[in-house]
Amino acid sequence: MKLFTRSILAASVFALSSMALLSTPATAETRVTYKSAKSTSSYYQMGVQFSQAMKNGTDGDVIVTVEESQGSVQNVMEAAVRDGNYLFTTPPALIGLARQGKAMFKDKTNPKFADIRALFPIPSLTMHFVVRADSSISSFADLEGKTILLGKGSFGAKEGAKYLKLFGLEGKVKIADVELSNAGPALKNGQIDGFVTAGSFPAPNVIEAAAGTGVKVLSLTEDQIAQTKRTRLVIPAGTYKGQDTDIVTTSLPVVAYSTTQMDDDTAYTLTKTYWNEREKMSGEAAWWGAVSTDMLANISTEIHPGALKVYEEAGAPLQDHHR
Repeated sequence: MKLFTRSILAASVFALSSMALLSTPATAETRVTYKSAKSTSSYYQMGVQFSQAMKNGTDGDVIVTVEESQGSVQNVMEAAVRDGNYLFTTPPALIGLARQGKAMFKDKTNPKFADIRALFPIPSLTMHFVVRADSSISSFADLEGKTILLGKGSFGAKEGAKYLKLFGLEGKVKIADVELSNAGPALKNGQIDGFVTAGSFPAPNVIEAAAGTGVKVLSLTEDQIAQTKRTRLVIPAGTYKGQDTDIVTTSLPVVAYSTTQMDDDTAYTLTKTYWNEREKMSGEAAWWGAVSTDMLANISTEIHPGALKVYEEAGAPLQDHHR
């Protein structure tokens, strides 16, 4: 009888121990899906860096899986149908358009777009108008009669064409029929006088051109910036080889978002770890160094309560609509 009792007791202890084991490490791990950009883009590379930073910064408690995307519009559309810890990147303006059913979201509006919440800013899409360092080009007016590479289909190409029109250069600049990936060699061999590119700075193709050919990146005047209706951004002196002064240009802010389906603790951990790891990430990829809490001003909608707690603890600048 005593043996029977001891056997039952031992079995009970084993069962409780097994339940304890199952309820700790397995449930402690948080999994997040990060919808990024095309796998060939710098923003996909950022997603991979972010994923590794989350793993390092949480000792493996948060695992981020990066998914390729065809662009920001797809990322926003999926926010209405994805469950759980869905994290994605997009310019803030697209959230407003989605909620209003305007532009690319016409006839595609969804009440769940109202559940989208911001977490933190990431490097902005930054406009670069790049010309040879030994050219006589020092302003946009000097581009008249020159051959410029815009690329095809990208944000930079569309924005570059828009600026040429705004600044009275439409039809006065020859547009090169060359792929943007060939900008460096085309500039070096004199096939083009300059090229336009948009990406987080320092941009790899500008670094390459600066090292190989020597380049200047044109600054915009305050009036020109106002005409573009984009966000003013300064690329600090020394960012590129031979750059002795600041470059004043425009940018399209990009922010990481989730939805109200993400719980506050997860949003808090992601946001807190992101800022804690940002400096380390900037040592591996310089574009993270351009990110600061001042960029919270670019967020035009609500911030997730979990992320909001991080900013309130840090005394970061917040606006009424963030809450």
